Amino acid sequence: MGSRLQEYYKKSVVTALIERFKYTNPMQVPVLRKIVVNMGLGEAIQNPKALESAQQEMALITGQWPVPRKARKSIASFKLREGMTIGCKVTMRRDTMYQFLDKLINVALPRVRDFRGVNPRGFDGRGNFSMGIKEQIIFPEINYDKIEKIRGMNITVVTTAKTDEEARQLLEQLGMPFRK
Repeated sequence: MGSRLQEYYKKSVVTALIERFKYTNPMQVPVLRKIVVNMGLGEAIQNPKALESAQQEMALITGQWPVPRKARKSIASFKLREGMTIGCKVTMRRDTMYQFLDKLINVALPRVRDFRGVNPRGFDGRGNFSMGIKEQIIFPEINYDKIEKIRGMNITVVTTAKTDEEARQLLEQLGMPFRK
């Protein structure tokens, strides 16, 4: 059972990208590899409970239980020691990834206040796109009354595209609302 966005990709996006970039082989068409959602929790140093609630919220949003992330080195001014848990992340592939992207594009982003589009400067030069979200309440699964604190997250979309232009076209075709 593929998601709606996956079916749309196979039917329309592949042909549009072949026409645009003149690929000779359908295997050259860029595809989505994975989507990584990361939430940094600076407050987890003082409040270990913050991590639990962040993990539950992230599990609701992505449909997968997040992996805790530990600090790689100590920073005295932040009272941070190496090995302390300071965030969590989820890596989604295949169906889960397409369902999440579909939800992000069609449900969550339109709920952002004063939304003018996603910043198109989030490409890394190798065909991957990263964006930040300031509040987790734009996702429909989050109950506004049950959250303790508004937290942001980073979303990275990893593609097989060789250039930013190809990756941007792929995401635009899938419906990502880039700012003009």
